[in-house]
Amino acid sequence: MQLEIQQKLKDTKNMYQYLKENSFWIKELNRSGANYKRFVEAMKDIYHLRVTDKVTDTIDNIDLISSFLDAFKS
Repeated sequence: MQLEIQQKLKDTKNMYQYLKENSFWIKELNRSGANYKRFVEAMKDIYHLRVTDKVTDTIDNIDLISSFLDAFKS
């Protein structure tokens, strides 16, 4: 595995945790550094770190707060 990739994995908590939980990625990252991008995408998908996930979570929170406020008005 390339040293830059190893350093990135150690520095980022989510990446390191995902790598521990899904150890098959170690083999993939050792084969080719090009698999790093696939690894990052898979990690973001599992941990909901994409921008669309954050927007969806924000909208859900706003809906929840709106529901509470409507319940208190009644």
